[in-house]
Amino acid sequence: MADGETTHLGTRAARRVLAERCRAITTARWFAVAVFALILSNAAVLGVETYVGVVHRWHEQLKLVEHGFLALFTLEILLRAAAHADRPRDFFRDPWNLFDLAVVLCAFLPVVRENATVLRLLRLARVLRTARFLPQLRIVLVAVGRSLPGTVSFLFVGALLLYVYAMVGWVFFADEDPEHFGSIGRAILTLFLLMTLDGLGDAVRAGLEISRWSIVYYASYVLLASFVLVNVLIGVVITSLDEARDMERDAATHDPADPAEPGADPADQVRARIAAARRALDELEESLTP
Repeated sequence: MADGETTHLGTRAARRVLAERCRAITTARWFAVAVFALILSNAAVLGVETYVGVVHRWHEQLKLVEHGFLALFTLEILLRAAAHADRPRDFFRDPWNLFDLAVVLCAFLPVVRENATVLRLLRLARVLRTARFLPQLRIVLVAVGRSLPGTVSFLFVGALLLYVYAMVGWVFFADEDPEHFGSIGRAILTLFLLMTLDGLGDAVRAGLEISRWSIVYYASYVLLASFVLVNVLIGVVITSLDEARDMERDAATHDPADPAEPGADPADQVRARIAAARRALDELEESLTP
């Protein structure tokens, strides 16, 4: 029993040493710069492969370069996983780690490797990993994610408004202007383009030839669709951007080792205390190990 406990403690100590060494590498500035340069190089190679002549001439070399990229990206994700060897669950709690792991693992699937289109899209997904190293881009992506609920509501209201005005336009303009309002589909397409104010002058002139009241139809639609709804969407995105910027700032200033930080979320405080207790327990076990 004592031998088993000693072996277990030794294994945990070895994992902790491995995690600390790999964490020292993955948190170093040179590592982030190297991975960022690797991602940009991968993007440049993807752009070069769009030229047919270059692909025919350097096919084998480009294939070898791709294998090199895959090997380096695999090494990177292994280092990041090893940096969490003492706490494997922490690795999977980071969405960026899950994204990186999925991108790397999918490249080894036979179905993906045999499909050139899917493989190119997968290699293109690596370019999105630049957001991990660019705080401003990361903030934008977080803001987009947080604005999705408000955006869905906006799309629902916009679709309803578009449908109602399309039906009204079909009723009044279908006979005189079948090219733009001959069916509900054409009416929706016409109004969708008018939402960007593209061709609004021509549409108003054509409507005035049919009826003077058409100016009320177009004016009310443009007011609601192009000004009110679009400004509401902009407001939702800006609010989400501010929230994402605050989250990034809090994450940068929050010290996980200080579980009693004022203003911190109670759940984060509990997790920080648990982590501190685990570290203290590990140190105690190591000190008791003969």
